[in-house]
Amino acid sequence: MKKAIKLTLAFALVMGSTTLFAQKFGRINTQEIIMSMPETKTMQENMETFAKELQDNIETMNVEFNTKLQEYQKGLNTYNEAVREMKEKELQDLQNRSREFQERAQQDYQKKQNELLAPIIDKAKAAIDKISAANAYTVVFDTSTGSLAYFDEATLTDIAPLVKKELGITDAPAAPAK
Repeated sequence: MKKAIKLTLAFALVMGSTTLFAQKFGRINTQEIIMSMPETKTMQENMETFAKELQDNIETMNVEFNTKLQEYQKGLNTYNEAVREMKEKELQDLQNRSREFQERAQQDYQKKQNELLAPIIDKAKAAIDKISAANAYTVVFDTSTGSLAYFDEATLTDIAPLVKKELGITDAPAAPAK
């Protein structure tokens, strides 16, 4: 009976270890994949345009404030108490509006970036999932997160070329430095 239990345990250990060695591990730098997607370039161009619009509005508000400030400073000696207080309140209100707009602009910028980036990330993840499943990878590590304490790079297969092929990305030669 003991011999049967030992034999069963030995068989289970051998089967478990062969299952462990049959697993495939891969690695990918998701950030690199996303940055090489054509959709990312389009998103960046859209974000630059959006940022310019926001910056133009901020500049307009600053010009308005500076104009009113100069008017206030020129006539400061001629204003009575009520007019001076009204002008100071108007300047303070302009400053507050400008600050609030800048805060809101930062929030809007972040929100738009997240909205435009989400489908790109989803597309990259779908391609990674497809390649991982098709090539029977048990685990694929994302090296762009930097959350891995250690991994032996030689034991992991880089699946980036397969994912890039799936996404239709061709590595263009780097442009010469200017």
